[in-house]
Amino acid sequence: VLREVAQVLPDFNPASVLDVGAGPGTAGWAALGRWPEIAKLVQVERDNDFYALAQYFNREGGLDVLAKADLQNTDFNGLTETHRADLVLATYVLAELPIAKMAGAARQLWAMSQQALVLIEPGTPDGFGRLRIVRDCLLKEGATVVAPCTHQGACPMVDGDWCHFKVRLQRSRAHMHAKQAHVPFEDEAFSYLVLSRQNVATHGSRVMMPPHIDKIAATLKLCDGDGLHNLSIASRNKASYKRAKRVAWGDVWSDDNEP
Repeated sequence: VLREVAQVLPDFNPASVLDVGAGPGTAGWAALGRWPEIAKLVQVERDNDFYALAQYFNREGGLDVLAKADLQNTDFNGLTETHRADLVLATYVLAELPIAKMAGAARQLWAMSQQALVLIEPGTPDGFGRLRIVRDCLLKEGATVVAPCTHQGACPMVDGDWCHFKVRLQRSRAHMHAKQAHVPFEDEAFSYLVLSRQNVATHGSRVMMPPHIDKIAATLKLCDGDGLHNLSIASRNKASYKRAKRVAWGDVWSDDNEP
């Protein structure tokens, strides 16, 4: 997700990060890996066990910005103007809140964000539903949706469909033992939303499921400003067919550019 943020916002170089619901600190680590020039990291985590883990990892991480990170044992209620940062991360946080508090949480996180807000939730209908509420709310607040949407219009997902993607995670031997697993990987489904205070020009269509490829055609399920639709590219159209065969679920498809 952060790689895509860097791609669609190429001039975005955050100097400060606020990680809300930091857990053991993994989102902050990911941000530092993407933007090593980050000078200030604030982590907010209410769970005592995760808070202790984050303390340990920050201390042993070998980076000055981690060692100096401002780790706070609090939650949404502890956020103030002093927590504002260029980049705000909130991963698997909204699921802990009742639906009635989604709009308020969205506005609170947006107020903390000086440039961009990244939210990630489980890739379930419920997780997507929460992000959809946030999207509707913050569009009214003037936010620009950067991803996964390539448009600023109403979300076309209906009839039990939901916007989600998957990433394959490799399991260590210890991970397999802890989960009593028999395969060395797992597919993690997630939904996400990236919003910016910049008026970013988005383009193309998001590929919403694995493409169907056969000898006759490549069929892509796409979402864009015109809604959800299928694009079928005949194999006789060799250049576009070849390009479609390289497309993955979650990519952006454009008629003019490589995905």
